[in-house]
Amino acid sequence: MDPSVGPRPPGAGVDRRRLLFGILPAAALLAAGCGGSGSDERGARADSDERGGRGNRPGDGSPLALVYNGPQGCSGCAPSVADLLRRAPQPFRVTYVGPGTGVPLTADALADAQLYVQPGGGADLERTWRDLRGSANAVRDWVRGGGSYLGLCFGAYLAGRNPGFDLLPGDTDGYIDLPDTTIHHQRDTVVPVTWRDKKRHMYFQDGPAFLLDEDADADVLATYPNGSAAVVVAPYGKGRVGVSGPHPEADRSWYAEKGLRNPDGVRFDLAHELVGATAGRR
Repeated sequence: MDPSVGPRPPGAGVDRRRLLFGILPAAALLAAGCGGSGSDERGARADSDERGGRGNRPGDGSPLALVYNGPQGCSGCAPSVADLLRRAPQPFRVTYVGPGTGVPLTADALADAQLYVQPGGGADLERTWRDLRGSANAVRDWVRGGGSYLGLCFGAYLAGRNPGFDLLPGDTDGYIDLPDTTIHHQRDTVVPVTWRDKKRHMYFQDGPAFLLDEDADADVLATYPNGSAAVVVAPYGKGRVGVSGPHPEADRSWYAEKGLRNPDGVRFDLAHELVGATAGRR
């Protein structure tokens, strides 16, 4: 554990719900949260791949990843993750789960999977949790038994507590809510991080920081400029939990849509490293 992360301060994990409990007007909620890019074009492309379209699709012998694609605020977030996993150096087969997909998130669905991904894109944590809480015990039992949970931005908030799957040795809080944050707005931006002692840049939109318990058994892959944990992998029973406040899966369309530039170029090596560390595939 990075000593700069420190113990979880009293009351942490409360401010993160400032915009996620419906405090903002409905129109603002649609734009707030871990929205990323809502590109319908990218979503349509990945949906076409799901039905057997183009690209470097993994074979039937590849491990299965379940990607939650229920009601959220970003139509392209789940497809971006699915595309990343299918085209990874060690690719996954991908199946969407959740309300509206035809595949409920159950113990039976998880039984055949190696990885479960809760992507970004949500704006109302409490509303999404109402869709997920019936699956919470199944997810926790599956990870405890050896499965791997990957949470990105909104999905990383959901790895925390109250409400959430409670999979972390600590909790989450919005990075922009921390007293020493370097970002003071909810707009899409690029955040510098220190990833294993190297400076890198990542797509960011109101994602969490991770406030780990003292002496937590966790690998902090990246920290924000203020030293708080930005990307973490931790054990949970026999399984692993990987969480990222920024979006390592963001492709060129995300940056182009918001007029942003990544000084490192749009690369996926950090995403691949996070997936590998979470799913035990290096």
